[in-house]
Amino acid sequence: MITVGSTGRRLIAGLRSRLRQLGSSGPGAQAGSAVVEFVFLAVLMLVPLFYLVMVLARLQAGAYAVSAASREAGRAYVTAQVSEQAPARAHSAAGLAFADQGFESEGSIKIGCDGTPCLRPEGRVQITATLWVPMPLVPAFFAAIVPLQMPVSATHLATVDRFGGQR
Repeated sequence: MITVGSTGRRLIAGLRSRLRQLGSSGPGAQAGSAVVEFVFLAVLMLVPLFYLVMVLARLQAGAYAVSAASREAGRAYVTAQVSEQAPARAHSAAGLAFADQGFESEGSIKIGCDGTPCLRPEGRVQITATLWVPMPLVPAFFAAIVPLQMPVSATHLATVDRFGGQR
């Protein structure tokens, strides 16, 4: 059996009264603060992460658009039966590829040939598709700090069939 002297009793009584005073701001009063801190930090971390995913998704869509536009424009150009129709076919095919990824009027293509005429047998046609991908949710007044658009381009080299070309 342990006996406590008068000094010990006073010490225990002082600790109990101090604990009662702190009881209003002790663990019971802070029971919900961990949830609030977690929600605050989660929002603080998830908003930039969500924006990063949006930017990367938009850039990936732009990369798909220029890749498909250059490839399809090259195929449409080299399969034309008449050389006057080839550029219009290429621009139309590229426009469909850009529109497929949500870039209806932002993209452009450049057509280059390795000789004249372009549609001669085994002639090579180089198609370069270029697109300026707008960054999502960036206001115009941030133009000096953050780029509002990112350039994306792709090049495709299409070869006219050996037995194809102009007739």
